[in-house]
Amino acid sequence: MTNWMSAVCEVNGVGIHYLRTGGCKPPLVLLHGLTASGACWSPLARALEGEYDVVMPDARGHGNSSTPLNGYRYENHAGDVVGLIQGLGLAAPVLLGHSMGGMTAAVVASQIAVPIRGVILADPTFLSSRRQREVHESDVVQHHRRLLSSGKDDVLAQLRARHPHRSLEVINLLAEARLQTRIDAFDVLTPLNPENHQLVSAIHVPILLVIGGNGVVSLDTARELHNLNPRLRVEQIPDAGHGLPYDQPDRFEAVVWSFLRSVAER
Repeated sequence: MTNWMSAVCEVNGVGIHYLRTGGCKPPLVLLHGLTASGACWSPLARALEGEYDVVMPDARGHGNSSTPLNGYRYENHAGDVVGLIQGLGLAAPVLLGHSMGGMTAAVVASQIAVPIRGVILADPTFLSSRRQREVHESDVVQHHRRLLSSGKDDVLAQLRARHPHRSLEVINLLAEARLQTRIDAFDVLTPLNPENHQLVSAIHVPILLVIGGNGVVSLDTARELHNLNPRLRVEQIPDAGHGLPYDQPDRFEAVVWSFLRSVAER
C-alpha cells in the first residue's frame, strides 16, 4: 500500500479521503460498508491493481473523510461518489460496493449523472421496510458508542473472536476503520432506504449481484431482481455471510474478475 496515492477530494463541501493505485488503466471505484473504510479493500485492490486504477474512498463520517453535521442518507453518499468521479476525471468507471456501499453504488448506477461501465453489488442493504425499522430501533448506535470508548486491542479481540476465519490483516483494517467511524454516520440507517426494485429497474449497465448463503439479500430476492432486469447476473457464495468480501476473499475475487472481464469485452 506504500506506493498508493492517499489524498482528499473536496466534494459537496465535504473532504472525501481516498486511496488510489493509479496508472493509465480502466478505473474501478470500491465503496465500503458502514463502519468500514476504503483501506479495508486493500487485499482486493492489490489483486486488481495490475489491470485497474483502483480508487477506494472513505465515505463521509468514515476513515479520514470529514464529518459534516448532517447529510448521511444514501442520496448524499451517492452525490459524493458522483462528485469524486467527476473531480478525479474517472472515465466510465466500474463501481463495486459492499453493504451500504452496494446500495450507494446502485443509487449512482440508477442515475445518469455520470457514465459508468458496470456495477457490482456485494450483499447491498436491500432490506425490507420492516427490517430497516428493526435495525434503526436496535441498540447498534449505543453499541458503537461503547466501542468508541474501548481501545484498539479490545476491538481486535472482539473481531477475532467473532470472525476467527478472517485474515489478521483484514481484522486489523476493520478494527481501525470501526474506531474511525463517527456516530453521525449511523444516520444512514434511518428508514426508508431507496426502493431496491426501482433502483435495479433503472440501471442500464451490466450488474453483478453477489450474495452469501446467509446475508441480507436472499436468493429469492436476487431472482426477483434478475427477472426485473436481465442485465443483472447473480452469483451466490454459499459459505459466506454479509461480510462476504472478508469471509471468502478468494471466491469473491474470482467472481469480481469474471464480471470485470465480461464488461471489458463489451
